[in-house]
Amino acid sequence: MKKNLILMILLISVLHGFSQHKTAYQIFNSKGELITYEKMIAVMSDANIILFGELHDNPISHWLQYEVTIDLSQNHKLMLGAEMVEADNQVELNQYLKGEIDQKALDTLARLWPNYKTDYAPLVNIAKDKQTNFIATNVPRRYANMVFKKGFEALNELSDEEKSWIAPLPIEYDPELPGYKSMPSMMGGHGGANLPKAQAIKDATMAYFIAKNYMEGFKFIHYHGTYHTDNFEGILWYLKRLKPDYKYITVSTVSQPDVNILIDENKGKADFIICVDENMTSTY
Repeated sequence: MKKNLILMILLISVLHGFSQHKTAYQIFNSKGELITYEKMIAVMSDANIILFGELHDNPISHWLQYEVTIDLSQNHKLMLGAEMVEADNQVELNQYLKGEIDQKALDTLARLWPNYKTDYAPLVNIAKDKQTNFIATNVPRRYANMVFKKGFEALNELSDEEKSWIAPLPIEYDPELPGYKSMPSMMGGHGGANLPKAQAIKDATMAYFIAKNYMEGFKFIHYHGTYHTDNFEGILWYLKRLKPDYKYITVSTVSQPDVNILIDENKGKADFIICVDENMTSTY
């Protein structure tokens, strides 16, 4: 009996030792210093707009988006928005939020991402449960494709109704922003000069609908791919031109072999950087 007890204690100690070294993620500030989740929430509590960048197929991103939203909702009035729903589907999204249509109808009527049910429906349902707004912020993809093929000039051909689903024309654009400037080389030289413009119309439109729908006294949490706000560019660059006096917090998600030390290339990407183990399973 005594021998079995000793073996059990040794086994528990070994398992505990392994568990201490199997950390799924860590949170860092912009300087690469480890911080707690509670500290991040405290800083977010003082912001007007929180721009939460995700890796689209990363379960830690989606889980933390949900947890942050739930925790901030305890003491703050929230409104939510996302890249994952395009602006011309706002009517259908509103119908769902009001209970006029069910999830099946929303799936039929709106262009939802393949991983909507697992990764984004829980966020939309927070807005539904709390009877608050969820804003479809992204440009309809077909218009981004038009820009990719023909440049911003193609948007002038749109009808007045279609133009209501994008940022007002003409689109302000700085091709020297590092994120835009590096895009063609990241894509192996494919896409040409219009590739970053197609990204910019998305960033500009998301910023426009965030700013247009923001209400004083609320916190707006926006969910999007991390590249849209990495290095304080993209959506944030446009928002600061629309609402320069607001306080913004950005979140980036990165993946590394070792989550305990943030590598230099990931420092400075955002106010908070969620570093996820690169062996983390994906959601699709």
